[in-house]
Amino acid sequence: MTTLHIEHAINNLQTWRAAFARFAEVRARFGVRAERIRHPVDDPLYLIIDLDFDTEKDAGHLLAFLEENVWSSTDKAPALVGTPRTRVLIDAPN
Repeated sequence: MTTLHIEHAINNLQTWRAAFARFAEVRARFGVRAERIRHPVDDPLYLIIDLDFDTEKDAGHLLAFLEENVWSSTDKAPALVGTPRTRVLIDAPN
């Protein structure tokens, strides 16, 4: 399994959730199998999002889409504060 790990600050959770929901079909089209949204106990305006994929290639394609088409526009990412930190993760071998 491959995970696209995203961390970023936001300015409003409801606004962020609405924007995230608008891209549900996009995530499905890029092959997202599961998603987890969490925040640190002491900071509800800092989100950690993990999106699971079958392949590294699928995760990379969604990351490129987000960088080029979503995070570059305040209209599409109205609650985003700053630039997201991302990593594509794979399971470590035993």
